[in-house]
Amino acid sequence: MNITQWLVSTIAILITSYLIPGAATTLVGALILAVVLAVINLFIKPLIFVLTLPVNILTLGLFSLVINALLIMLAAIIVPGFAIAGFWSALIFAIVLSLINAVFGTYRK
Repeated sequence: MNITQWLVSTIAILITSYLIPGAATTLVGALILAVVLAVINLFIKPLIFVLTLPVNILTLGLFSLVINALLIMLAAIIVPGFAIAGFWSALIFAIVLSLINAVFGTYRK
C-alpha cells in the first residue's frame, strides 16, 4: 500500500463514517483503520473466504457481504479511534466503503 492508496482509503473511511449513523471515527482512527483494513484484507480475508467457500457458492456470493461486515467489526475492536454500533451498521459501512473506494479507484487511474 503506497501513500496515495492510504490517503484515498482514509478519505473514503471518513466519508463513509460521516454517512453511516452507527459509525464514528476520528482522523487518526481513520488513518489507522486504513492500515488495519489493508492488513486484514491481505491476511485474514483470503483464509476466511476459502473456509466459507461452500456457503458463498450457495448464496451466490452474498455471504461475502457478511464476511466484510464481520471484518469491519473486528477492525473496530482493534482500532481505538473507530467505533461501529452493530452488525447492520457494519454491513452498511462495508457496502458504502466498497462503493466509495470503487469510485475513488476509477479516478486514480
